[in-house]
Order: sequence, then C-alpha cells, then structure tokens
Amino acid sequence: MGVWENSLKSPEQKQFYSITELTREFGVSTRTIRFYEDEGLIQPVRRGRTRLFKPSDRRLLMLIMRGKRLGFSIAEIREIISIYKEPPGESGQLKLLIQRVVEKRDQLLQKRKDIDETIAELDQVEEQCLGRMAELGVRT
Repeated sequence: MGVWENSLKSPEQKQFYSITELTREFGVSTRTIRFYEDEGLIQPVRRGRTRLFKPSDRRLLMLIMRGKRLGFSIAEIREIISIYKEPPGESGQLKLLIQRVVEKRDQLLQKRKDIDETIAELDQVEEQCLGRMAELGVRT
C-alpha cells in the first residue's frame, strides 16, 4: 500500500464492509470486486456465502481503482502492491512506482504527439480539399 494510501483514510472506520457497500462506494459491479478477489488482490473474510471486507481490503480496492484510472494493468497493480509486503518493502515499492509512472507518462506523451500530428495532417487534407473545391467552383 505505502505511498498510494496517504489520502485514503476512511472517515468511518468499520470492522467490515459488505460487497454491496463497496460496489456503491466505488461505482463498480460485484463481478468486478469478485474479479479482484480471484486475482488475489483482495481477500475478504467468508462467512458462508457472504463476503466481508476488512478496512484493508477497502484501502486495496481504492488503490486498485486509482491504479486503473492511471492506466495501470492488473499485473502492474499487483506488482506494485505486492512489493510493499516483501523486502525491500516501501522503498522498493516507491522506486517501482516511480519507474511505472515515468513509463506511463512517456506512453501518454507519445500518444499526445501522435494525436497532434494526426490532427495537423487532417487539417492539411481539409485545407487542400477546400482549396480544390474552390478551384472547381463548388460551394461548401
């Protein structure tokens, strides 16, 4: 958890959360939460068929959702979360997170450059078409 959790203190510290409470809070389906459970990212307590989520599961779900919003894959999120639990611990997690952030930023900057180039090319094609239409006497 580490660095991602600084602003994630729950206003209300409960012992357990139901899957319904978490789906409402995070705007995800029960299937999504079960998927994260199947992936080993969260481990709710089971009472019969009922899943009870600890505050730590809720924090992990917050981190998972944040990671997804930032464009990280499940594998990347798992790696970042798991490194916190093992040596080198939080320092290793921070280094890995910085590395992943730099990679993600570079990817997004490249996408932005590609989009800007495509828009410029579209503008050029449109201008050429309008110029040719004017030469032909065609009104737009």
